[in-house]
Amino acid sequence: MPKTPSPCIDVCKFKREGHCIGCSMTKSQKSIFKGLKKDSRRAGFVTMLMTQQDAMGKYDGWRIAYAKKCKKKGAKAPF
Repeated sequence: MPKTPSPCIDVCKFKREGHCIGCSMTKSQKSIFKGLKKDSRRAGFVTMLMTQQDAMGKYDGWRIAYAKKCKKKGAKAPF
């Protein structure tokens, strides 16, 4: 099974207090994810990010876009 893909959905506009309006990651979180090699850590990061999105609000469309990205890459979405 392929590794969990990046939560980035190619919007990359950091307008919400330094958080991307597409995925909610900050630039430093994007760097952290790139350094995660074990799939369990990558999936855990995505779970943490979903909690962050729920707390911040306005990220409902991300799950749909991310599920499509996972399917395209042959990976299972961690939700």
